[in-house]
Amino acid sequence: MDPFLVLLHSVSAGLSGSDLAQLKFLCRNCVSKRKLELAQSGLDLFAVLLEQNELSAERTALLRELLCSLKRADLLRRLDDFERGAAGGAAPEERDLQAAMEIICDNVGKDWKRLARHLRVSDIKIEAIEEKYPRNLAEQVRELLRVWKNSVRQDAAVSRLVGALRGCQLNVVADLIEEDQRAQARQSGSTDPGPLTAWDLGSATPGAS
Repeated sequence: MDPFLVLLHSVSAGLSGSDLAQLKFLCRNCVSKRKLELAQSGLDLFAVLLEQNELSAERTALLRELLCSLKRADLLRRLDDFERGAAGGAAPEERDLQAAMEIICDNVGKDWKRLARHLRVSDIKIEAIEEKYPRNLAEQVRELLRVWKNSVRQDAAVSRLVGALRGCQLNVVADLIEEDQRAQARQSGSTDPGPLTAWDLGSATPGAS
């Protein structure tokens, strides 16, 4: 079975009746009242979201938002595991980007807004991230990186993240990313990628504002 469908089955099986009721309430703006009434399980609701292209293996932000609203850390961990597995099957450049983003999530912490501004993410989007995940610093950082990546699309690259980190003096995090890149290069037998900062800081992410 498709790994994403396996995840949805697993999440659905872990939902209580009150969880399902809350999910249906949260989806009232994107799913019709009739379809919500017919949904008798998490899988029923997820099927509607899949049909409406609100949810897919590549678009898991809504699922994460719903699980955060439920405060179901156990189900969020299953989503994290899925996303790590999906990254593992991606192209090398995408795997490198995902690895860099994980390092940022683990180390940037309360400085994420400084990084956001160097990534040219607007103040309006920064405020929206804070409202979406109040008092959840880890999810704020993850959402920042999702917003940035969706904004720049194919231009998303490790070098851009490293350059932005150095631009706001988060050099320790940038060093961690570069060391991880070198370790990956050694493991794969390729040449040392060298410094990852050769890009114009003044035009880091023109599409992210």
